[in-house]
Amino acid sequence: MSIYQPRFAPSRRTLLKGTGALIAGITFLPRFSQAEEEKKLNLYNYDTYIGETTLADFNGATGIETKMDLFADMDELFSKMKAGNPGYDAMVVSNDYLERMVKANMVTPLDHSKIPNMSNIDPAFLDPKFDPGRKYSIPYMWGTIGLGFRTSAVEGGMLDSWKTVFDSDKYAGKISVLGDAQNVLGCALKYLGFSFNSTDPAELKKVEDLLVAQKKNIKVFAPDNGQDLLASGEVVVCQEWNGDIAQVMVEDKDLNYIVPKEGTNIWEDTWAIPVNGPHPGNAHVFLNFILDAENGSKIATTVQYATPNAAAKKLMPPEYTGSPAIYPPQDVLTKCESTIYLGEEIQKMRDEIWTKIQAA
Repeated sequence: MSIYQPRFAPSRRTLLKGTGALIAGITFLPRFSQAEEEKKLNLYNYDTYIGETTLADFNGATGIETKMDLFADMDELFSKMKAGNPGYDAMVVSNDYLERMVKANMVTPLDHSKIPNMSNIDPAFLDPKFDPGRKYSIPYMWGTIGLGFRTSAVEGGMLDSWKTVFDSDKYAGKISVLGDAQNVLGCALKYLGFSFNSTDPAELKKVEDLLVAQKKNIKVFAPDNGQDLLASGEVVVCQEWNGDIAQVMVEDKDLNYIVPKEGTNIWEDTWAIPVNGPHPGNAHVFLNFILDAENGSKIATTVQYATPNAAAKKLMPPEYTGSPAIYPPQDVLTKCESTIYLGEEIQKMRDEIWTKIQAA
């Protein structure tokens, strides 16, 4: 499989120590923002989940001084913002958490007139169920969760099922799965033939029993470093985000990635503007900036996930657009589901199941 070689290949979800980067400089500021706000912007994002030069380019184009703080996962983001916005102007939010935060009145509606580059968005991403009409968000990146593996270490050099990590001792002690409840429980539900978004207590109990029984064969519930464990040889198969595996595949041709035959989730990350941010005008300028075709292509080059920016995708080479690790075939996608917000009661039930699995 040919994977496009990025100039810089960070993990999408690896947390650096520190608070991010400060980019400074003065050129021009769009009129509506300049009249209302100081030249500052505070972002909240995963570590390295941005183009290598995006913040510097934005500063050079607008004169807006940009600071980016980092969170480890959506639970951390949600908890901090639920306690009250400490001063962020724009944030990366996954599709289901966006819906959750909208219902909790934590997100500001967008002014589409200030984001003309929304015309670059692939029409397939303009009216998602979690945000009809893109009232609250712009699409950023999308992808899948599947199995990364070392071809020389697995039988026949190929895998095809979630059974490998959820219901088998064939690679006991050489398996890692993700360390978050939603994606582990959801993928296990898919393996058992249920919906990723199941709310049925009986189905969820079957998943609990399955994972408790399998835990002895799992080396680690990885905090999004399964790709590193795979690359180092500590595991031979891992449940991971497709882009993270695509990145290590660049360096090691013995590694591969597949979406299991039972299907998985299709996630989408968005940029949104939280309520009570100090610079909402500058936030709109930033959202419009990253939807520019060239800027969007630079981001995709760095993070190695699928872009919903149609104009940016046209600028990418065939090694990127034709990679099945980044853009799975349609027959694979038809078996997948988008993650949806299930409500606080179901969230609590799933959290309790996860606690039991971790304590087993």
